[in-house]
Amino acid sequence: MYSEPDRAEGISSNKRMEKYQGNFIYRNLANITSILGVLPLVSLFLEDGYSYLVPLIVFNNFMDDLDGILAAKLNIRSRFGADLDNVCDAVAHVILALAVGAHFGGMVLIASIIATASIILRVTSRLNPDMVTGGGSPTNELMRHMLLVLLLTQIFDADPELYLVMIFLLNAITMCVPFKLKFLIRGLARTATAVIFVNVSLVAAWLIPTIIPLIATAFFATYLYSFIAGGGQWLKER
Repeated sequence: MYSEPDRAEGISSNKRMEKYQGNFIYRNLANITSILGVLPLVSLFLEDGYSYLVPLIVFNNFMDDLDGILAAKLNIRSRFGADLDNVCDAVAHVILALAVGAHFGGMVLIASIIATASIILRVTSRLNPDMVTGGGSPTNELMRHMLLVLLLTQIFDADPELYLVMIFLLNAITMCVPFKLKFLIRGLARTATAVIFVNVSLVAAWLIPTIIPLIATAFFATYLYSFIAGGGQWLKER
């Protein structure tokens, strides 16, 4: 049984929470975070904007995860917030993919346009409440792959174009498949601590070149395994 002071403290705490939830800014913290994750991408349109690409991918990935953490922890989830998050993802990921494609041109540009079409299709399907979603790889996975390919080819002084074409086309497929990719590293991160750890690993890959191969291997291996295992299971059930 709770004592009278404990009961009174609980009631007071609930009232404070209700007061905060009634505050417009509080209720929209996650939505504000979603928008703030997109706005800095305008720097890509500057004359030397491409030089900001890597930190912008890292920043956008962090903000996209942060809005979800805030919505869950503060109990401010809403249908509008979920739709806004999807729209912000689409805008940001289309801009980032096309920025890479435009920078390299040729086949990379064509592949980035194909990937962009898949991003738009995936996000549009998630905005329709009547459609069953949950299959395919998230658009953020493509952003992580772009980041890791650019970092890997930089430290090995290799031409990234072929690898970029491969990840654009492969992700264009996996974003639209009807089965879930169950073993993606980000998908396995169920807690706020685990999500933060995933983001820290991307920052570490950016800042510490020696660990890029290890982190890239982990992301690419789990992605390919998820695709193969998920596709095999889906075919068996057909």
